[in-house]
Amino acid sequence: MSIIEVSHLSFGYPDGPRFGTGRKTGTQVEVLRDLSFEVMPATFLVIAGPNGTGKTTLLNLLCGSLVPKSGSIRIDAAAIKSYSTEALAAKVAVVRQEFVPIFGFSVIEMVLMARTPYYGQMGFESKADRDIVNEALEATDTAQFASRTLSSLSGGERQRVFIARALAQNTAILLLDEPTSFLDLKHQVGIYDLLKRMQLEKGKTIVAVTHDINLAVQYADVTLLLGADSSYQYGRAKDVFSPEQIEKVFGVRVFSGKVGQEKFFIPLGKFAKDSRQINGNPDSNRQK
Repeated sequence: MSIIEVSHLSFGYPDGPRFGTGRKTGTQVEVLRDLSFEVMPATFLVIAGPNGTGKTTLLNLLCGSLVPKSGSIRIDAAAIKSYSTEALAAKVAVVRQEFVPIFGFSVIEMVLMARTPYYGQMGFESKADRDIVNEALEATDTAQFASRTLSSLSGGERQRVFIARALAQNTAILLLDEPTSFLDLKHQVGIYDLLKRMQLEKGKTIVAVTHDINLAVQYADVTLLLGADSSYQYGRAKDVFSPEQIEKVFGVRVFSGKVGQEKFFIPLGKFAKDSRQINGNPDSNRQK
């Protein structure tokens, strides 16, 4: 049985200067149209696509922050609209794109907030709650920041704290919007390694929005590739991503090669040196 089921989902924003893409339908700009897919438990799903195709919108629909125009979403076999805020928070944790915190919360205070749905009648955290929080801080390499305020951290450090907070929430589903934004190469790979371990060792269902196709191919089991015309492709990451499909959806040529068994893509700009050698066949120089 699927843990996430999306059926004939459509959503649009009010038309106006801010929303200049999508298909106009009356007074709305449609960004998702008749979208259907299922995610099995303990699956790593990556959502990819150009800007403005509804990736973040879909994440907001999956966590209940937005309400569909039409269609339905089921979480763990129950309609998402049937959940209370507290009940949904025990099922789904969200890591949004990095923001600058307004209040002077410390790292440990921010991560402890994730345990709120599990507090007992007294409304205070238990030793078990603190143990879970400390484990999440260690896993994300943020334990050394525990007593510091969020505002004193770099963007990349804050992003890792938000991921620690989601892990401490201890939900079956993790939704992440560009989880490696602002991270250096070491921590980009480290976060995806961590998410993959959570999937494989603890049975978490991971749903991550990303612009990094190469990370998607390495870590994802399945990919939802959204197009600017509300079209979409859903399937195994290695099947969905091809030079032809990337050129069609993103409007850019790529060079495709392999390192070991892993496939990688490099975008080719107009001024790429010697790009004419592969313009006729993006795979012509593929590493054997």
